Amino acid sequence: MDEKKNAVLRQIGAKVAYYRTLRRMTQAELAEKVHMSSSSIGRIERGTYNNGAPISTLLDVADGLGVDLVSLVTFSTEEEKIFRETDKNFL
Repeated sequence: MDEKKNAVLRQIGAKVAYYRTLRRMTQAELAEKVHMSSSSIGRIERGTYNNGAPISTLLDVADGLGVDLVSLVTFSTEEEKIFRETDKNFL
């Protein structure tokens, strides 16, 4: 997988972690809610889930977080700026 795709997967993962933290949920709590393992949630949040989480998995995660899928896969200019500043591998 090329570096740009990896960067997008890390950005999606960061948004999952953000919404989960905002809702004061642990990875284990979110995992239980969406019938996944907590290690799978951790891999999604790190952007390393089997070379990318399937849309169906992201739909379940979004539902578990109470957000639309669009919230996880679209990025404002400000979000991209923050991600560029914090991820040295972001293109």
